[in-house]
Order: sequence, then C-alpha cells, then structure tokens
Amino acid sequence: MLLVDSHCHLDFPVFDADRQTLLEQARQQGVTRVVVAAVKAAGWPRLWELVEQHSMLYGSLGLHPCFLAEHDARHLGELQQWLERLRGHPRLCALGEIGLDYAQADSPRDAQQALLLAQLQLAKAFNLPVLLHVRRAHADCIALLKQLRLPRAGIVHAFSGSYEEAREYLRMGFKLGLGGAATWSAASRLQRVLGRLPLHGVVLETDAPDMAPAMFAGQRNSPTHLPAICTALATHLHCSPEQLAWHSSRNCAELFAWPDLALAP
Repeated sequence: MLLVDSHCHLDFPVFDADRQTLLEQARQQGVTRVVVAAVKAAGWPRLWELVEQHSMLYGSLGLHPCFLAEHDARHLGELQQWLERLRGHPRLCALGEIGLDYAQADSPRDAQQALLLAQLQLAKAFNLPVLLHVRRAHADCIALLKQLRLPRAGIVHAFSGSYEEAREYLRMGFKLGLGGAATWSAASRLQRVLGRLPLHGVVLETDAPDMAPAMFAGQRNSPTHLPAICTALATHLHCSPEQLAWHSSRNCAELFAWPDLALAP
C-alpha cells in the first residue's frame, strides 16, 4: 500500500531522538509522504528546516487556535512574508493548522474567528489549501468557509462531526481527515458517519504524536502507525485497506497538487 500521512507534528521535540529512524520505518511500511502542520510562529523556522532535510516531509504554516494567547498581530504579517518567500515551493503544500476550537472556554470566540478569517484570506491570496482544526465549532467554521469560497478548499483534520456537517464540507470541496480517534470503540457515532462517507472525500492522517489509535493505546503516535489506522478504518468505510490507501493518496495528490505521486491504477 502507498500511504500519505496528511497531518502530523513530526517537528515536535518528542521526535528529536528518533525522527530519522521513524521516517525510515514509515517508508518501509509504504508511507511515502508526510505533511507536517505548524501550530505557532515560533515553530516555523524549525519546521521548514526539517522539511528541507527530509525528502518525505512537506510543510504547512499557520497559527493554531489552541495557541491563541501566544499569537499576536505581527504574526499574521510574518506568515504573509513566509508565504511570499516560499511561493511556488513544491514542498509548501498548505496553510495550517488553523481553525476554531470552542472547547476552550477561556479562548474568546470572536478573536478565534478573526484569526481564522485573516488566515483564510491569506490562503485564498496565495492559492493554498488549508488544514483545519475544528472542535465544537462546525457551524461557525462552515459559515466562514461559505463566505470566502476558497479555490482549493483543504482538509478538515481529525473530523468528528455529524454526517450533515460532513456533507457541507464535502459540498465545498473539502476532504475529511481520519485518524486514530475513529479506531476506538467509544467512537461508535463517528464510525457510523464513516460508513456513509464517499472514498473521494477522505484522507488518512495520524496527528502524531497525539491521537494514537486503539491498537497502540498509551503510546506516542507516529507515521509508522498509519498502515494499522488504514486497516482499522477500512472496515468502517466498507472497503479494503488497499482501496482506502489508494483513494486517500489520490485525494492528497489532487489536493496538494502532487502530479509526481505515482499511483498504480
């Protein structure tokens, strides 16, 4: 199986001791590309340094809503400068991780929305897809996306919403990121939603080091777990692991404009 990890945080320090080993292990298991999503401005230089060092890695720059207290107005200007400098670079694949997180009671919703809107406008200006973090905020996120109508849409990372919300994202051209969370027995509602999703609308991810799948409970998540995640989710999507891997990889290739990703028919 050829696999793409469409969302992880391999730049986090928890991987510093064995990052190269993990990437080689993942490659041997069929993982050919890994998208590393930024969460705050301080991490952009390190993330891009890793992208340049490892041929499997592709970068996405953005300001995550869970770190709202660490963002300020100048970071949006710096993000624009980074995007200008990297415009057209084949390893810059998206803008993110960005979004809305209403599970944080102490994080002002209006400030989150303003930050998301500003970054969506940058994505539109630079013709980049987005990697969205959306928790308990699908209605507001969908409303903002309908307002802007991004030309290249993006991925709703770690999707856990309803089928109706999934349908709204799919209508706008978004893909739904599926990972370890859906492998747990407690995720029965999400698993029922997966059973109704079209394969052209989903992509696989790990969100490593977080969201370890049930078969690796209590362990640090990593791209090496993606084949097991694929196998587990294929059951809920009523297809074979090979079919899910192929569709997910093709969806990533189309979304991120990777014409060189070789996919057997």
